[in-house]
Amino acid sequence: MRKIVLATGLGCALGVFTATQVSTPVFAQQSDDKQVIYEQLDLFGDIFDRIRMEYVEEVEAKDLIEAAIDGMLSSLDPHSSYLSPDDASKMREQTRGEFGGLGIEVTQEDGFVKVVTPMDDTPAFNAGMEAGDYITHVDGESVLGLTLNEAVERMRGPVGSEIVITVVREGEVEPFDVTIIRDVITMTAARARTEGKTVVLRLTTFNDQTTDQMVEGLNKQVEEAGGMDNINGVVLDLRNNPGGLLTQAIKVTDAFLEQGEIVSTRGRNPAEGDRFNATKGDVINGKPMVVLINGGSASASEIVAGALQDHRRAVVVGTKSFGKGSVQTVIPMRGQSAMRLTTSRYYTPSGRSIQNLGVSPNIVVEQKRRTETDEEETENRFSRSEADLRGTLSNDSLSEDEIQQIEQERAAEEEAAKLRERDYQMAYAIDILKGLAALSAE
Repeated sequence: MRKIVLATGLGCALGVFTATQVSTPVFAQQSDDKQVIYEQLDLFGDIFDRIRMEYVEEVEAKDLIEAAIDGMLSSLDPHSSYLSPDDASKMREQTRGEFGGLGIEVTQEDGFVKVVTPMDDTPAFNAGMEAGDYITHVDGESVLGLTLNEAVERMRGPVGSEIVITVVREGEVEPFDVTIIRDVITMTAARARTEGKTVVLRLTTFNDQTTDQMVEGLNKQVEEAGGMDNINGVVLDLRNNPGGLLTQAIKVTDAFLEQGEIVSTRGRNPAEGDRFNATKGDVINGKPMVVLINGGSASASEIVAGALQDHRRAVVVGTKSFGKGSVQTVIPMRGQSAMRLTTSRYYTPSGRSIQNLGVSPNIVVEQKRRTETDEEETENRFSRSEADLRGTLSNDSLSEDEIQQIEQERAAEEEAAKLRERDYQMAYAIDILKGLAALSAE
C-alpha cells in the first residue's frame, strides 16, 4: 500500500539506559499500562453497546465507530484525521490536481473554520474570500462544535449549487455573508509570465504536476525572452499557497540549488528521521531570486522558502508565513479508507522548525489595499513638465533612435507603476531584482 507524505521527540538514549539498568519496575509499569488500556477498551465497548440499545434514535454501528476513530485522531492535532473511503478518494483527486468544491484550504481555530488560503481562480477566490477569514456559519447553520471534517462536509455539494458562508474578517465590524457557486476545481499548479525582464513563477499548490509545470513555464518564458542572458532574475510567488506534497516541495527547491540540504524530518524516533539534499543543477544558472510569501503560505511553501532563505539563494519578501511545520503521512487502511497522521516535524537546513512560528521574510512588505482616496489622488495628481510649456527649448543632443529608446524605457516604467498599484508586493520584488541587475552590470 502506497503512503502519501504531506508537508501539511528526544531523550531516547537515556530511556534505553534506564530500562536496561532497572528492568523489573519497567516491565511492571508496562503490565500496568496494558491493564489500563484493556479497562478503557472495555469501557468503550460498554458505551458503544449502551448507545446502540438506548439512544433516542437508531444509529448505525459503522457510523459510531468511524466517529470514534475520527475523534481519536482529531484530538491529537488539527491535521490528523480519519478519511472515509469517499474522503480518501477526494484527497487522491486533489493530489492529482482536479476535484470538486469551493477552492479554499481550511484549518480549525477556536472552534471555527479558518481559511488558510483561497486557491487562485476558484469560486472562493473569485467571491472575495481571503486568508485569515473565519467561517462561522454555512447556509445559516453554525459550525461551532463541529469537527473540521464535519464542517468541510457541510461545504461540499453538487457542482453548480449555491452555498452561503458567513465570514468574520479582521478589520470588518460585522460578520458578512459570501455567496459561492460550487464548481469543479481544476488546479493549475504553476503559471509563468514575464514582467519586464523578470520571470514570475506563481505556484498555487504542490501536487504531482507542480515541478513539471514550473520548469516548462520557465523555459517557455526564457525562450520568448531570447535566452537566459535577457532575464534579470526570477520571482517565485508562493503567496496563499497552502502546501501539498513534500516530494514536490523538495523537487521545486532542488531546481534552484546546486548542493546542500533542503529539508530534514524528525519523528518520535530520531533514528528514523530523513534528510533530503539537493542535486547538481540550477535551472536559472544562478540568476538572482526573490521568494514572495504571506500568511497564506503554509507547509510545503514554507519548506521551499525556508531552504532558499537559509542557503541565501533568494531574498524572501512579504509577510510572515502560516507556521505549519509538521508532516502528515496518509496511510491506506482497510475498506479503501485512510488515516492522515502527523508523523514528524520538518526542519530547514539551518535546523530551525517553523511550527507555530512561520518563515520570517528578509524584507517585510505588507500588501497595500487601494482605497477610493488613493484613486482620487491619482486622478487629481498635478502632472506637468518642462515639455508641456509653450515655447520650450528642444533637446538637440539626442538622435531620433535615442529619443525612441528613452520613450520605450519610460513606457516600461509606467507599466511597472501600474503593477505597483495592482500588486505592491510583486512590484517590490521585481524592483529588488532590477537593483541587483543594475549593480552587477558591467
